[in-house]
Amino acid sequence: MPTVLLLAALFAATAASAQWEIQSAPTTADLRGIDNVGKGIAWASGSDGTILHTTDDGAHWQHCATPPDAEKLDFRGIQAFDEKTAFVMSTGKGPLSRLYKTTDGCKSWTLLFTNPDSDGSWDAMRFRNGSDGYVLGDPVDGHFTFGSPQDWAGSTGWKAQGDQYTQESLATMDGVHAFAISNSSLALSQKDIHPDPKPEMWFGTSGPGGALIYYFVDKYSDVNPDDELADWHKVSVPLAGDDASSGVFSIAFKNDALGVVVGGNSQKPDDSAGTAAFSTDIGVTWQAAQTPPHGFRTAVAYDAASNSWITVGPNGTDISTDDGRNWRALRPNPALHEPADADRNWNALSLPFIVGPHGRIGRLRPEALAPHKTP
Repeated sequence: MPTVLLLAALFAATAASAQWEIQSAPTTADLRGIDNVGKGIAWASGSDGTILHTTDDGAHWQHCATPPDAEKLDFRGIQAFDEKTAFVMSTGKGPLSRLYKTTDGCKSWTLLFTNPDSDGSWDAMRFRNGSDGYVLGDPVDGHFTFGSPQDWAGSTGWKAQGDQYTQESLATMDGVHAFAISNSSLALSQKDIHPDPKPEMWFGTSGPGGALIYYFVDKYSDVNPDDELADWHKVSVPLAGDDASSGVFSIAFKNDALGVVVGGNSQKPDDSAGTAAFSTDIGVTWQAAQTPPHGFRTAVAYDAASNSWITVGPNGTDISTDDGRNWRALRPNPALHEPADADRNWNALSLPFIVGPHGRIGRLRPEALAPHKTP
């Protein structure tokens, strides 16, 4: 093959058009939470108590009512189930971390729980349905905090750490923490109990000792409750780590076997080393991506329709069609008159939607997820 044609083929195999449709949002808040419910319904959240809602696929985003006394809260996470029901989580020291719920399409909000730990701060939340969910918090007294609204009902205390064994399995050294950038440092399986003991919850960390994944095996499954498989375990992940600015920023699963984590060093956004890894055994072991994303990444998501993974960050967007082993950049498409920065300056995503700083919202065009053909 002539040299020119070979170079063209190599370029086509490593790049594509990003095709992010930039949408208009009625806010300049820093947006970090996004959840696509489907059927045109999506919710977003961010700084200054901001919560947004769309029912027409993003053609119009509307302001939700701000929860009581929440005007200065930083809503890092939001999860919804329809156009009426949603949870929103704020991040911050002690009582600045709160969990609210709406059941009337965000006309009003109910405060479910306020973090009672003055030194604690929440990082992420995940719900399987309107009542079964969990919140992850940074370590307090040497242990990560982890709990559910069911634990808190009628209680004035934080019951997240459970029994003594669970507390021991969530123990960590000073300086280790999780990230609250995209509400995706925590992942749950679709079912709370597997037919046999398998991991069903995961979260990623950073700090001394390098990047880690904690995974949970239900002690009330068919195994003996005293079995060493029960409760939380941790495993090293081949991502940039070992300091406060680098590690696992986002984790997602395709099924009961395949998972992907992304991250890297937030202080070196253009460094591609240690920015993605994949698992084929439901998060028990992890392998580094062979061709990593081209920079630090804050969020990753799987699109079942195209069998593709998308990851985003401050310097760009990447796509993988082989379950996280190799990534290629998605670039803005001049033919669609996309801004030159349409692929970058993003915090979080829930496909096809994506959010970023200064009220930035985008929607990935369907053609961007079309099957990739390599010449």
